Formats: sequence, C-alpha cells, structure tokens
Amino acid sequence: MDIKEIQNLIKFVAKSGASEVKLEMDDIKITIRTGSDDKGDSTTYVQQIPMNAPMAQAAPAAPQPTAAETTVEKVPVDESSKYVTIKSPIIGTFYRKPSPDKPVFVEVGTSIAEGDVLCVIEAMKLFNEIESEVSGKIVKVLVDDSSPVEFDQPLFLVDPS
Repeated sequence: MDIKEIQNLIKFVAKSGASEVKLEMDDIKITIRTGSDDKGDSTTYVQQIPMNAPMAQAAPAAPQPTAAETTVEKVPVDESSKYVTIKSPIIGTFYRKPSPDKPVFVEVGTSIAEGDVLCVIEAMKLFNEIESEVSGKIVKVLVDDSSPVEFDQPLFLVDPS
C-alpha cells in the first residue's frame, strides 16, 4: 500500500463519518480515528509489522463493518424515547444544503412542520428532497454532510412536543 492509497483512505474515512477504522494487511497495520466530537480532526497510525519469519495462515478475521454501517451515532434509550427519528428512505449521499452556496435546510433547534424539506439525498445523480413526516423541533442531526447513508438509517431526532 503506497502513501497515495493511505491518503485516499483517510479522506474516505473522514467523509464517511466513521469514528474509527482498522485495516490489517500482510505487513501493514493502519488505524484511523476521526474526532467526531473535535470537528473533523483525524489521527492516523501506520505501523509496519516486521516480516522476519513467514506468517502462519490464520483463520479469516470477521469482516470489518462498512463505513456506512458505522456512521450512525448511538443515542441512549431513555433520551431517544421521547423523540421521533426521521430515517433515510433510500440509499445515497446525504446533503444538508440544496447546493454548496446555499444555507442548510435545518439546524439543531429549528422548528419544523410536516412537509418541510430537511435534506436531500443524492442517488444515481438524482437529488431527492426528504420531507418531515412530523412537526416539532430538530434535536440532533445524526449524519455528517456529504456522507453516504443506508436505507432506514436515522438522520434526525425531532422533539414533537
């Protein structure tokens, strides 16, 4: 793995919203941690494993979760029980703005009504507006801008009261 591939991997992990990714290959071990609470700072550790003796064939490791599976933030059960979760109806790329030069659709604390546009999800070059199913107030945005999202992945927490 050359330096260019490592740089591309770091950029991909930073965009995906994953908090930590570990990659182990024959002679390289890479751990990438993104500081999701530190506003996008990332730390990368690259460790070269010495190859003195041939490595014994080990049983295949469990598959690593994909970046899309790790983008969802965990919310304590007692906190989320009073909130409505708005989920992604499709697979695609999540955008908080209608275009790069426009303001975001909603921020934390924004009051929304049923039918208000919350975000867009781009799938196969089509931008799909995601509308609110409930009225209330945005409590938390669960996905970073320009991140890949899966079907039924939580996007927003809304306080309906």
